[in-house]
Amino acid sequence: MAYYITTATKKIHALKKRIRAIPGGTSAGKTIGIIQVLIDKAQRDTTPTLTSITSESFPHLRRGAIRDFLDMMEVQKYFDPARWSKTDFTYSFETGSKIEFFSVDQPSKVRGPRRDRLFINEANNVPLETFEQLEVRTREIIFLDWNPTSSFWYYEDIQKKREDVEELTLTYLDNEALDKAIVDSIETRKNRTGWWKVYGLGQLGEIEGRIYTGWQQIDEIPHEARLEGYGMDFGYDPDPTAIIAIYYFNGGYIFDEVFYQIKASNAEIADTLKNLEKGLIVADCAEKDRIADIKAYGLNILPARKGPGSVRAGVKMVQDLKISYTKQSFNLRKEYQNYLWQTDKDGKILAGIPEDKWNHALDAVRYRLELLIPMHVRGDMIRRHALRYHPRPRVNIAV
Repeated sequence: MAYYITTATKKIHALKKRIRAIPGGTSAGKTIGIIQVLIDKAQRDTTPTLTSITSESFPHLRRGAIRDFLDMMEVQKYFDPARWSKTDFTYSFETGSKIEFFSVDQPSKVRGPRRDRLFINEANNVPLETFEQLEVRTREIIFLDWNPTSSFWYYEDIQKKREDVEELTLTYLDNEALDKAIVDSIETRKNRTGWWKVYGLGQLGEIEGRIYTGWQQIDEIPHEARLEGYGMDFGYDPDPTAIIAIYYFNGGYIFDEVFYQIKASNAEIADTLKNLEKGLIVADCAEKDRIADIKAYGLNILPARKGPGSVRAGVKMVQDLKISYTKQSFNLRKEYQNYLWQTDKDGKILAGIPEDKWNHALDAVRYRLELLIPMHVRGDMIRRHALRYHPRPRVNIAV
């Protein structure tokens, strides 16, 4: 495998401003091009520098940027095993410069020492607060890359407000290193308008087949909003436990993420809930022992209602509601943007059958709303929904 100096790499190298934002489609060479530029800079430094490469989680970093970095260094015959720390995931160059890798779910790293250069891989999966902590600790340049599947903090807080940002959109046509088979595979999807806009052309759009749309982001909970309680979906590892506060305001509901964490013990969960405003908690009924344990802390918690077709019915109910979510609800927003209908082997959307992923916070809000909204109201909502809902032929699947 060879690493070419592609058009993508040349365009990235030509960027000059402090924040270098690089949205783009699939196989555009964004990540590899940025890493090539950062390696080149580290090898040419006349005084030692520190470069940080980071992303949402370490597993994501390991199978992406770290793998690309090590492959590139070995193929180009730059790699010296003695200079690579498997403990700190840091490479030390002969110039004295270093490139380190860490994930943003490590608070000590995010708020750690200053650096000279920063690369946030798939920045749309990193909260604005984290970006701000990293930016104020970076002296020189900052690279951001992402697939523009939906809007996030960059478009409102950086693109529209900053003068020190330069944006470069890349597509697969900028990456001459691609095999013809991959190019052909990408181009066979030109007829899928939503997919092609994002992954073919690198333009801001939305993923096809999203279950929920039209939700609004707000800065904070209005003082007049009424707390209706909390929804909770249990997890441990790798799935998180999610707790969402639900408010009623002006004819609609507001969701506010208060907890979203893997490996959370019942004691941690109970401690979080005890420090919140009092309200009924509705949790996943599959975890009866955990519900009983949390109830023993003096908390008002009930199991959610589940039964045949309950997921489908609950989703239809939520679709008919006016929904807002707070700006701080980062993980909820990610789920909202990535919760999709299943597709068949040909990629056709099977409306009415949700994928069983990106649904921890979303299941939590559904649990609470199903007990909050009266049954006769939900029935009317679902019947109204059915009048405009035309599902594909029935597929037998348990939900």
